[in-house]
Amino acid sequence: MATTPAELSKAITELLEATGKDRPTLGLVPTMGALHSGHAALAAAARADNDVVVASIFVNPLQFDDPADLARYPRTLDADLELLGEAGVDLVFAPSEETMYPGGLPLVRVSSGSLGTRFEGAARPGHFDGVLTVVAKLFHCVQPQVPAEFRAYFGQKDAQQVALIRRMVADLNFPVDIYPVPIVRSGDGLAESSRNVFLGPADREAALSLSRALAQLQERAASGRPLDLPGAAALVSSAPGVELDYFEVVDPLTLDPLPAGAQDVLSGPALALVAAKVAGIRLIDNAELHG
Repeated sequence: MATTPAELSKAITELLEATGKDRPTLGLVPTMGALHSGHAALAAAARADNDVVVASIFVNPLQFDDPADLARYPRTLDADLELLGEAGVDLVFAPSEETMYPGGLPLVRVSSGSLGTRFEGAARPGHFDGVLTVVAKLFHCVQPQVPAEFRAYFGQKDAQQVALIRRMVADLNFPVDIYPVPIVRSGDGLAESSRNVFLGPADREAALSLSRALAQLQERAASGRPLDLPGAAALVSSAPGVELDYFEVVDPLTLDPLPAGAQDVLSGPALALVAAKVAGIRLIDNAELHG
């Protein structure tokens, strides 16, 4: 495990050179810890694709607008290291807050622009600026110092995050390829999330309304029927203890609204996004739709 950028860079160089290849591949899996099977899937995808795999564990304070939410975020380093080791990760970068932000939180940050103020950004002001700032720093820290192909893996559950990171990479010319990994769901259909640990049995049952509503939209889209987005939203809102924030169908790449009337019967790909609080716990989910 490396805890400083210098240790990390030295270890990455040694691992890449040990492959004996002229241009090996390096995969990065950024995380905030409290890892679950969704993170294991990210690590497994990176392991399958790359010669060397690095994962990071850092609870980024810039992503939290509520100090209480930051304070209660689970810290499970030992269990996280075990999961990553079992998934075949070669090296873990676990810096302290002082290491990532020497002298305090950074004055200069990456702006997520107008997209960062919608959906999750509307509910959590500044969240995506914090995400992009720390991801930019991680890209710099992990960037190989010897010839190598650099890739980074992110979960598709955070679709808005993936879209913004892709845009940052394109806009700021980061030499890294972004690989989204499909959502991992538990046996009952709930999208895996670190926040699921806060759900009691009844809350978890209510939370299933999100995935069920998304599945309803997928079925309607595939059969060429009108989506009935209001009906899907009502399914979520009617579940006990669920407070719906948004339920939208958007362009899968830009997350822009579909043209007027395009949501009635889809003629191409789209993405359904949903967010709700279940017993006070904020959950998000999404699903690809194909007309």
